[in-house]
Amino acid sequence: MSNQVSAVGYQVEAVRPLPRMWAQMRQMIRQDRAGWLLLGCWALGMMSLPIGLWLMGEAILPVGMTVTTVLQAGAVIMLLRRAWGWRRVGLTLAGVAALGWLVEFIGSSTGLPFGVYHYTERLQPQLGGVPLLIPLAWFMMLPPAWTVAALIGGRGGRWRFLLLSMLAFTAWDLFLDPQMVLFDFWRWETAGGYFGIPWSNYAGWLLAAGVMTLAVRPPMQPVRPLLLVYGLVWFFETFGLLFFWELPGPALVGGVVMGAFTLWAGLRARTAGERGAA
Repeated sequence: MSNQVSAVGYQVEAVRPLPRMWAQMRQMIRQDRAGWLLLGCWALGMMSLPIGLWLMGEAILPVGMTVTTVLQAGAVIMLLRRAWGWRRVGLTLAGVAALGWLVEFIGSSTGLPFGVYHYTERLQPQLGGVPLLIPLAWFMMLPPAWTVAALIGGRGGRWRFLLLSMLAFTAWDLFLDPQMVLFDFWRWETAGGYFGIPWSNYAGWLLAAGVMTLAVRPPMQPVRPLLLVYGLVWFFETFGLLFFWELPGPALVGGVVMGAFTLWAGLRARTAGERGAA
């Protein structure tokens, strides 16, 4: 009898955090409806992209990529705004976009630090041979990576935060580069060892993410809704590459690596939330 009572108590204790999590989620949505609305539109756009490709052909890909990138960046801006304020968000967007364009211009012109590649004409408009959408894409994923790093690193210090930010951000490119080459948005001069992508590309991503993080100096406190953004990107990329874009290798590798960061950060967030509620 005592064992049965203990089992029931354990089950009650296990499900007790769920109502609290839903309550916290509803509160976050009420506090920033615009950000969550943009996030919902972005998620719908990501789910609609394969359908649009099936209905309208490859011509829809640049349009779909532009729309979903703008929506995700807008959602990140709105979710950051409440935590940081408009001024800090604006400066961060400007800094990351400027550095993102610069590193891509140098990279596509010289081959450093990523390797020799160039952009095709599919993504427009362009400045100096770099689509203006690309710097926005750097911004849309760096703040979620910062949140992941802050949750995992805790009070580990700025250098640990920097390293985790670089790794969490670069994990995304395990999906992205093979997919964008498939879409013919950019081309590598010489195919490399990671499903056709040179390994130097990932060293370049680590370096660029580190430079941007050092330059911007984001707060080390996590903006928790951005963990959901990071997790949704992981889900859409894994599912899309595996079932729609026929890239099972990058889907599995990216799914494991980025999924590990998502799970690790989620467990840290849950633990911190339980401590705060205790």
